[in-house]
Amino acid sequence: MEKLKIGVSACLLGHNVRYDGGHQLNHFIRDVLGQYMEFVPVCPEVECGMSIPRETLRLVGDVDSPRLVTSRSGIDHTERMAAWAEDRVRRLESEGLCGFIFKKGSPSSGLHRVKVYSSEGIPYSSGVGIFARIFTSHFPHLPVEEDGRLNDDRLRENFIESVFVHKHFRDLLAQPHNRSALIDFHTRHKLLLLAHNQDLYRRMGRFIANLPESLEQAYSEYGNLLATALRTLTTPKKHGNVLQHALGYFKKELEKDEKQEMLEIIDAYRNGDVPLIVPVTLINHYVRKYSQPYLQCQYYLHPHPLDLRLRSYI
Repeated sequence: MEKLKIGVSACLLGHNVRYDGGHQLNHFIRDVLGQYMEFVPVCPEVECGMSIPRETLRLVGDVDSPRLVTSRSGIDHTERMAAWAEDRVRRLESEGLCGFIFKKGSPSSGLHRVKVYSSEGIPYSSGVGIFARIFTSHFPHLPVEEDGRLNDDRLRENFIESVFVHKHFRDLLAQPHNRSALIDFHTRHKLLLLAHNQDLYRRMGRFIANLPESLEQAYSEYGNLLATALRTLTTPKKHGNVLQHALGYFKKELEKDEKQEMLEIIDAYRNGDVPLIVPVTLINHYVRKYSQPYLQCQYYLHPHPLDLRLRSYI
């Protein structure tokens, strides 16, 4: 399959670009995701002209608009970093990124809970790195995550699923725009959207049923709704509802004991006794056995490569 392209903080790929000349190699990113993804490494500090090694940086001042200064000498690099970041995100537009993984805690690349120091030197873990803030503002629909949060099974699966869905939508945008193509895209992603956000799933269904005259507007508004839906995390309860919905497509094919077995497995998943891959595998078995046409096209049942084992832990 064609590799997806995602941006990654360079130190996470083993590049020796840290302030001390070291790296923060993440084997899951480089060795596991690397089988399916092409990486665009970015190191804000080095790319904006700072040396290796260098004095550490930190954010100071207002949480919403902090300054980026060196920790010991207090040299202010805010304008330098911001000017570089604004230029870098514009150049990244041509890369066709489907996501970005940032370095946790970095004053330039941290996405969540980055320390911001008050004038009294008190740290508050509520900031966003300078580059990360500019990047997410420039690419509001792009799936983004931090390396540390990828250790959470549910966050990891949600991010990688979102990356693959974003690639599907990029492929759709690359084709001539037409109503039937957008409707088909939505149809194939319906169960996946239902697993994230039932209210948006219904809203998107109404939107598809009454598309604007302007195809450009239709694609743009749908893209907004899609990105918003994917930011809502799935839960065992939501997955259980989707699986029961899928089971309804076999009302005429399955025997009573087969239906009961499926319901028991769905309950076992909801209770945390088995991972999601177990009921999904059984549903896929019935899809193949009975050639169920609607479910055969549902990305929910095959959202990412099976050997990533992402649904074996949620």
